[in-house]
Amino acid sequence: MNFYLFPRDIPALKGLTLKERMTRLDQAARQMSIPEKTLLNILKLLVIVPVFALILRTATDWTSLLWALLVFLLYPLLVKPLQYSISAKYLPDNDDKEQA
Repeated sequence: MNFYLFPRDIPALKGLTLKERMTRLDQAARQMSIPEKTLLNILKLLVIVPVFALILRTATDWTSLLWALLVFLLYPLLVKPLQYSISAKYLPDNDDKEQA
């Protein structure tokens, strides 16, 4: 499995507009297997739950809010590239797109 940071890096999506890339990635994400979806959801929880825990600590330490923001900003850096990488195998190849 290749690791893609951005959708434009996926070979099957080269030459498409942003809207078309997102549409095809959304369709590919719907085809993911149950274990793949579960893995992504667990990863999302591992990023989001600490944010809420840090927000609850703001009553005693206001700097927890800054840490919560930092952890929340990690969400797209961790989850989205993994989602793109898993979804990429469900995209049709460029050859199929060119023949149509």
